[in-house]
Amino acid sequence: MDSIQEKLYKSGYKSVIGLEVHVQLNTASKIFSSDPNDFGAAPNTNVSEISLGHPGTLPVLNEAVLEKAIKMGLACGCTITKENHFARKNYFYPDLPKGYQTTQDKTPICVGGKVLLVGENLEKEFAQLHHIHLEEDAGKSIHDDGPDTLIDLNRAGTPLIEIVTEPDMTKSEEAVACLQELRRIVRYLNISGANMENGELRCDANISIMPLDATELGKKVEVKNMNSFSNVRKAIDHELERQLELALKGEEIFVETRTFDPVTGTTAGMRFKETMNDYRYFPCPDLAPMVITEEVLDEIQQAMPSLPADFRAKFKNVYSLADYDVQLLTEELETALYFDEVCQLTSAYKAAANWINGPLKAVLNEQNLKLTDTQLSSERMAGLINLVESNKVSFSIASQRILPKMVSEPTNALELAESMNLLMVSNDDELLTLVKEVLLSLPDKVNDYKKGKKALIGLFMGDVMKRSGGKADPKKLKEIIEKELS
Repeated sequence: MDSIQEKLYKSGYKSVIGLEVHVQLNTASKIFSSDPNDFGAAPNTNVSEISLGHPGTLPVLNEAVLEKAIKMGLACGCTITKENHFARKNYFYPDLPKGYQTTQDKTPICVGGKVLLVGENLEKEFAQLHHIHLEEDAGKSIHDDGPDTLIDLNRAGTPLIEIVTEPDMTKSEEAVACLQELRRIVRYLNISGANMENGELRCDANISIMPLDATELGKKVEVKNMNSFSNVRKAIDHELERQLELALKGEEIFVETRTFDPVTGTTAGMRFKETMNDYRYFPCPDLAPMVITEEVLDEIQQAMPSLPADFRAKFKNVYSLADYDVQLLTEELETALYFDEVCQLTSAYKAAANWINGPLKAVLNEQNLKLTDTQLSSERMAGLINLVESNKVSFSIASQRILPKMVSEPTNALELAESMNLLMVSNDDELLTLVKEVLLSLPDKVNDYKKGKKALIGLFMGDVMKRSGGKADPKKLKEIIEKELS
């Protein structure tokens, strides 16, 4: 079956995709008040007169919000706006108690920039950004099984950055890659947890199609209610299918806002799209302009951490890792930092990647732990890797018996291997004794081997390994078996 991109091309159309990504910032308090900014509190408890929009209250900008927004702009290569103004975006909705949202209109704090796209089946290297602006979140409408809609205003006033891309992506895979990289960046910067299931990262997609030879964009449809990467991909592909079907029938594509149903995999109309005039933007009279000085910018720039792209380049160019390993190791900052520290203590870079992406990840998942929750320092992890690389302990024993203990106990690998009697048997006399016992117990197999069934050496090695408790040095063992059989 043709992909949607193939269908569009064969029908003489191309797709245009842009994203609007809202990221909740992890400040202690809200953007314009001292109300707590935390997830999971009882409904309508993190509120005050300011977030409720009572008459006579005045907002005060949270300085930490400004710093986090600038960090995001610097990470994306944006131009930082020196003089910023806030505006009121007017609309009436039950979860917006003030009747307007305080946002930025004419002077977004970050302008331009780009996001590197990482993944497969991508035609673009970067997604271009239009701008990033600051604003406050609205409350949350809760639609339970009953007929009533419940309102929780805890989220009202939560600080947001809205990241708006240019409409220059063409495939759902590119949109997902952009969203994934944005999540990595905000987590590396520690400005948001970016958990989509908690609403900390929310994505709206603007989707349109246009004839291949057209110079003007088609009519844009905004799709909301996408709470996972897979849903973003499915929603975009479905919407492109829907718009193409309408175009081929000669029917009109309306400019509207639609919602995505993950159960059916389809979009449905919510409302016709508002225009800028509908919101009646005007400057907020309660907030003075905020001026960002060069000194402030320099200070924030100096404190910027390494970003996902920095680690990807280092792991690929310095440690010579494959793209697959690099992608796994750089998904989270703590993993990237940990791997980099381990590689300062061992030259077995590929082995270190295999250990961290394989056995260590499995043990952490099994025990429901994060790296920071464990006793396993980078020094001790490197010690375990070096112990295996020097053939003092087998990989299977190290991964199955030593590693789980090292996660919870502050002992090093060699001490554990010695105390548990797990050091590899490499003494020729000991191995020879075990080999003779096995060969004497399998006379028929020995005869078959001598008649040409050389694959039986694996059977002999396996039996010796069992008798040694998995501690026999495989290389020496094979040499001794072949010598005895000859």
